[in-house]
Amino acid sequence: MRIAVTGSIATDHLMTFPGRFTDQLVPDRLDRVSLSFLADELVIRRGGVAANICFTMGVLGLRPVLVGSVGDDFADYRSWLERHGVDTESVHVSELKHTARFLCTTDDDQNQIATFYAGAMSEARDIEIGPIADRTGGLDLVLVSPNDPEAMLRHSDECRARGIPFAADPSQQLARVGGEDVRRLVDGAAYLFTNEYEKALCEEKTGWSDADVLSRVGVRITTLGAKGAQIDRAGEEGVHVPAVMVENVVDPTGGGDAFRAGFLSAVHWGLPLTRAAQVGNVVAAYVLETAGPQEYTITRDGFLDRLTGVYGADAAAEIAPHLPA
Repeated sequence: MRIAVTGSIATDHLMTFPGRFTDQLVPDRLDRVSLSFLADELVIRRGGVAANICFTMGVLGLRPVLVGSVGDDFADYRSWLERHGVDTESVHVSELKHTARFLCTTDDDQNQIATFYAGAMSEARDIEIGPIADRTGGLDLVLVSPNDPEAMLRHSDECRARGIPFAADPSQQLARVGGEDVRRLVDGAAYLFTNEYEKALCEEKTGWSDADVLSRVGVRITTLGAKGAQIDRAGEEGVHVPAVMVENVVDPTGGGDAFRAGFLSAVHWGLPLTRAAQVGNVVAAYVLETAGPQEYTITRDGFLDRLTGVYGADAAAEIAPHLPA
């Protein structure tokens, strides 16, 4: 199964504020907010939704195809991803703009305030899926993750036109696009990924009910943070998969990306959807415990021990044959 992941490729500048953002907000002055938070820590990490997802898939033994747009400052990042099993041949390099930047500050309650500079990502709308499918010998699934909105729409439309199954992951871009565009991003998706808030926003913007959405997608996966994940299909009873306990959340950045990567890796292995969510939850736990979405280390034995402790020996036995040594 060949999976292409379209979306953002960025450098993350992650800062920590020793306090609570909400303590600095004056309720009757919210129409004129002017705040500066003195951060105690700054780390610069490789990131971007598509790159994070591809990195984790590579760690799990897949060879995902990364599709996105970067600047000419991407050389070191490209080498890193290639060393971890990612096919970067379909990454477009801009001649004019820098690779995107994500600047994020996290407070003591794990609330985040972030700014995303698109940079070269705006040129992702020029990327066509067809030649990538030709180069790789065909694509079995395209994940359309947060990116330049025009690129997301183009990729979704092209997948429908070419009959290539796609997974919709509109996530952060739901706040940017209108209802008609959200319908274009979601309609016909084999998989739809959102968190709880995004699920409600998706329904509000499209004007579709929960049942309407389920009638238009194959599988709807809703991540619930510390409560795990919910899997729904039209005409079937929903399945809740509890989360993996994380005692010390170091940085939530990239946790959702890791879940998606783990979930789709297990789909690639041919495992049931419940097992896919379990793999996603375990990988997400590793990321939450680490500063940076690509800085964690997984060992096969450690992964299986953690899986067994939460989901039992049967789950571990079914997943173990697919994990790389």
